[in-house]
Amino acid sequence: MFTFIIRRLLQTIPVLIGVTILTFGLMHLIPGDPAQIMAGESASPVQVEQMRERLGLNEPVPVQYAKYVSGVVQGDLGSSIRSGRSVTAEISGRFWVTVELAIYSTILSVFIGIIAGIVSATKHYTITDVTIMIIALFGLSMPNFWLGLMLIQWLAIGFEIGPIHTGWFAASGWGSWQQIILPVVTLGTAGAAIIARMTRSSMLEVIGQDYIRTARAKGVKERVVIYRHALKNALIPVVTVVGLQFGGLLGGAVLTETVFAINGMGRLIIDAIRARDFPIVQGTILVFALLFVAVNLLVDIAYRFLNKRIDLN
Repeated sequence: MFTFIIRRLLQTIPVLIGVTILTFGLMHLIPGDPAQIMAGESASPVQVEQMRERLGLNEPVPVQYAKYVSGVVQGDLGSSIRSGRSVTAEISGRFWVTVELAIYSTILSVFIGIIAGIVSATKHYTITDVTIMIIALFGLSMPNFWLGLMLIQWLAIGFEIGPIHTGWFAASGWGSWQQIILPVVTLGTAGAAIIARMTRSSMLEVIGQDYIRTARAKGVKERVVIYRHALKNALIPVVTVVGLQFGGLLGGAVLTETVFAINGMGRLIIDAIRARDFPIVQGTILVFALLFVAVNLLVDIAYRFLNKRIDLN
């Protein structure tokens, strides 16, 4: 196991290098001059050039990239062009907000998705199965930003039905449960739909295996057959989906945090892109990449606990 972890960590190095090259190149292809933005529209060409020199933007792109990578290796992600603060400080103030949002959304997705998938598989080709799959299809089809806006309209701004008013939750911010519920539901809905469909498919495949029929023939209770024998083996592909979903949730957090005015890394990167704040964008994407790699490493390790026959070495 230790050898496997070391090997996987070494494999992440070229991935992270590729991420830095891609983000660095794309940011320099975006129209707009950060020096002009920082100096102001009324600034003279001399002032803009001085600003460009101060920011190091007058050097060749390969030199800028080499300096950036050198700083990253030393733990220095650079300084924000807008605020002048270190990128690490800018990200650290928002990091846990985005991580909490992703974790809560993943928990919601897994809880709802696995339960719905199990119910759908055990009652396949019934009205219950069809209803769950139709709901899952709707959850998968709805863009999270649209769902977020609808939840704000229905449950935050609310409307009155006689003596009942539905404005139960907050429309923006992060911290209290009134602020957490709507963003988590918005971000976790699509993930729950995917997990439900995958769980159903995997459970149906496992339920059709000979050892499940043998267990039933021996008189083992159906609950034990489903939860002890079938579910454990059916979870292996589901765990893969959960790992990939976490990366998707980090990407979805960009829109969700913007819709709900949450001061997380998603909103930080949107504001940085608008301001052409290269260091912030590069640092945030690098952190996203590290999180995604770490989660997928945990998924691979989880395989071993679900199935001892899987060789990680």
